[in-house]
Amino acid sequence: MKTILLIASPLIFLAGAALASSSGGVVAKYNHDVRVITLENGRSYTVPRDVALPPLQAGDNVSIQLNDEGDRVTAVLK
Repeated sequence: MKTILLIASPLIFLAGAALASSSGGVVAKYNHDVRVITLENGRSYTVPRDVALPPLQAGDNVSIQLNDEGDRVTAVLK
């Protein structure tokens, strides 16, 4: 039984990490003043001030990482 628990323990942590979501696409516009990224698919994301942003402009391909609930941007990758 201990062997099964030792094998299953790391899988539990991996499953928790898989809950975080991401979205990606091409930047249609970026409003620097309010930190809103709008993708070509029409979705918009407000980036909190504590999240670092790479230099962005229309046409850039980005990946937007969200928290477990999918309601807060945690990272923007270019």
